[in-house]
Amino acid sequence: MDRKAWVMRAVEALRYATFRDIQRYLDEEGEPFSKKELEDTLKALVQEGRLEEKEGLFRPARKRGGGEALKRLFGEE
Repeated sequence: MDRKAWVMRAVEALRYATFRDIQRYLDEEGEPFSKKELEDTLKALVQEGRLEEKEGLFRPARKRGGGEALKRLFGEE
């Protein structure tokens, strides 16, 4: 798995997680990340809309409606 997949796996398992919670989970799974790597990956996932961050807590982004998915799939805006 790549870095983003590992971080998504951690956040999905934890549901609501702080940076330290995610870091601890990854360490326990045998995938230690440096602080910079984890920060960069979390920022990228938030920008992509795959994670939401509020007051230091990360969670998987809420699912959008089917219409939104179709628009993204076919490139309509």
